[in-house]
Amino acid sequence: MDDTAAIAPEAAARALWRLAEPVHAVTYFAPEARAAYEEAGLRGWRRGYFAGRAAPFGPVGPEPVAASFFGFAPDTVAGALPSVWEIVSPGRALELRRSGARNALRRLLAGRDEEVGRAAGLLADRVRELDCGGRVLSAANMALGLPVDPLDRLWHAATLLREHRGDGHVAALVAADLDGCESLALRAGIDVPRSELQPYRGWTDEEWAAAVHRLTARGLLAPDGTATDEGHRLHASVEAATDRAASRPWRTVEPAELRELTTALTPLSRACAAALRFPNPIGLPEPD
Repeated sequence: MDDTAAIAPEAAARALWRLAEPVHAVTYFAPEARAAYEEAGLRGWRRGYFAGRAAPFGPVGPEPVAASFFGFAPDTVAGALPSVWEIVSPGRALELRRSGARNALRRLLAGRDEEVGRAAGLLADRVRELDCGGRVLSAANMALGLPVDPLDRLWHAATLLREHRGDGHVAALVAADLDGCESLALRAGIDVPRSELQPYRGWTDEEWAAAVHRLTARGLLAPDGTATDEGHRLHASVEAATDRAASRPWRTVEPAELRELTTALTPLSRACAAALRFPNPIGLPEPD
């Protein structure tokens, strides 16, 4: 990237999401993150997932979590919340989330202390004053403050960027008149296998079939479950709206700063991607 070349804020938002998401996603895929929850008594991935990701809300019940997480079947959320708070408090869940991510990053980014510190500082500067209006999940994480430890700071900054984008993505899906299961069924007709989406979001076969039927009636899916041209256009419009909603932090970034952040984050992102699998339930593509 040329220091003098400008890049559209929407393109910067997508590029930085692809770089930051693997750093955040170690909390879902790395063995250290899973072990932290399991050793505290949160057996099964769903308990750890919902306890850790919902903990910034406090001892919340399933309804607001199903709404803000969006793609999960409400019954699946209710199977974990609020019962997980009988095992760990939200404060303890936050500690477990942070320690699990830190231990995973310590292994994956071993020997890269200087790069970690630089990337953590640059990313934290960019997300420090995110506008979280209308974005409940990113606002709840913003209220936690930025940690001091470089690994913690890197992970938390990546998490803020990720949840900020995710809140906007949910809004784009709602505006496109897609519900949680429909959004997944449409994606399965495009580029992510159903086996990576339905089981992890907890929708039954009957619920999935009903969503496919609704999308087919709208002309978004063909009878074989693949997306029609109209389905592809709707998906592209949702992604474009998501990029626009995520672009505000990058509207004032100088090309040199963006280049520096990209250079610092790229090797860390690739190292963290080793803990993920592709394809995956979060729809993250393999690093370039």
